[in-house]
Amino acid sequence: MDVPIQKKKFSNQKIALALGVLAIIALIVYVVFQTSGGSKLNVEKERISISTVKNDVFQENIPVNGIVLPITTIYLDALEGGRVEEKFVEDGAMLKKGEPILRLSNTDLELTLVNQETSVYNLLTQMQISQNAARQNTINRQNQFTDVENNLIEAERVYKLNKRLYEKGAIGRMDYESSQNNFEYQKERMKLAEQVLSEDSISSKLEVNQAKNSYARTQSALELMRKKVGDLVVRAPIDGQLTSLDAEIGQSINKGTRLGQVDVTTAYKVRVDIDQHYISRIYNGQRGTFTLNNKTYTLEIKKVFTQVINGRFQVDMKFEGEAPEGIRRGQNLQIRVALSAEKEALLVAKGGFFQKTGGNWIFKVSEDGNTAYKVNIRLGSQNTEYYEVLEGLNPGDKVVTSSYDSFGDTEELILK
Repeated sequence: MDVPIQKKKFSNQKIALALGVLAIIALIVYVVFQTSGGSKLNVEKERISISTVKNDVFQENIPVNGIVLPITTIYLDALEGGRVEEKFVEDGAMLKKGEPILRLSNTDLELTLVNQETSVYNLLTQMQISQNAARQNTINRQNQFTDVENNLIEAERVYKLNKRLYEKGAIGRMDYESSQNNFEYQKERMKLAEQVLSEDSISSKLEVNQAKNSYARTQSALELMRKKVGDLVVRAPIDGQLTSLDAEIGQSINKGTRLGQVDVTTAYKVRVDIDQHYISRIYNGQRGTFTLNNKTYTLEIKKVFTQVINGRFQVDMKFEGEAPEGIRRGQNLQIRVALSAEKEALLVAKGGFFQKTGGNWIFKVSEDGNTAYKVNIRLGSQNTEYYEVLEGLNPGDKVVTSSYDSFGDTEELILK
C-alpha cells in the first residue's frame, strides 16, 4: 500500500521571500525612526552639566560693565587765546581752588587793556573838569540870586517907606510911583532868578548823573578787560587732581581750546553702558551690586543718559555708603543691575542649552539617572544665574543645562 506524501505548505523559496520582505520592512522602520529624530545618544555624565530645578528667591537683573570715574570733573578750557609762557604744575598734581596752572601771553589783549585804562583816566579827568565848571557856575548863579534877593528887599523897604510918606503928603506922586515900579521890577527879577537857579540845579544833577553813568560803564568795561587779561593765567576751578593737561611752553593756544581737567578724587561714581533693549526699564533710584575682594557693594542709579550710541546708552551710579578701599579711576566693575523686586519663583540654572533650544525645551533626567529625554518648557525672566521656569518642570527635577551643540537631533540621551 502506498503511503501518501504530504505537500509542504511553505516552500524554501516562499520562506526566503518572506524573510526578505521582513528585512525590508525592518529597514524602512529603522530609517523612519532615524529620520523622525527618535535616535538615542550615549553621553558621559562627566562631559555635561546637570542642574536641579528649585524654588528660591528670584530677582531679574542684567549684567553690565561699569568704569570708575571721579564724582565730579571740571574741564579746563582756554578762556582767552595766547602763547604758553609758563607752566606752574605738571599733570597729576593735586591742586587747591584758585591755584595757577599755567600762564599765557597775548600782546593784543594786554595792549587793549592799556588803551582802556587810558580812556578811563581821560574820562575821569574830563568829569572832574566838568564838575568843577558846574560847581563854579552854580556858585555864580547863587551869587546872582543873592544880589537879586538883596535888591528886592531894598526895593520893598523903599516902597513901603514912600507909601507912608505919600499918604502923609511928604513926597510927591512921582517918587512914590517910582519906588512902586522898582519894587514890582525886583519881584519879577526874583521870580526869574529862582527859576534859573532851579533849572540850573536840575541841569547840574542830570549832567553829574550822566557823567557818573558814563564813568561806571567805562569802569565796567575796564574791569572786564582786566578779567580777560587775568584769564591768561589758567587757575584750578576747584580742589582736585589735574589730569590730561595738554599744553607745552611755546605752544599757541586758541580761545576755547581744551587744556585738561580737574577731578574731585574724594568720591567716585560709576559710568555704566547698557543695551538699548532695556532703556524703558531703567530709571533713577534702581540699584545694582558688585563683588570686590569677597565683599558686596551696592550702587544706585542717579542719572540716565537717554542718548543711544551704537545700540547702547549710559547711566551714572553712585555708591551707597563707602566706596571700596583702594578703588581707582578707570577701574572696570562687573555689576548686576536689578530690574524687578525679589519674589519666590521656580528656577533653573543658566547654561549653554538656551542657545540651542531658545528656552522652548530641555533634556530632563529620568528618576533612575540613566537617561535624559526632551520635555517642553516655558521660561520667563532671567538674571545672571537663573531662568524663571513658568511651565514644564517641577522642583527637584534634574535637567541638562550644558551646551546641546553636539547632540544633533537626538531625542534621548543615554547617560553613562
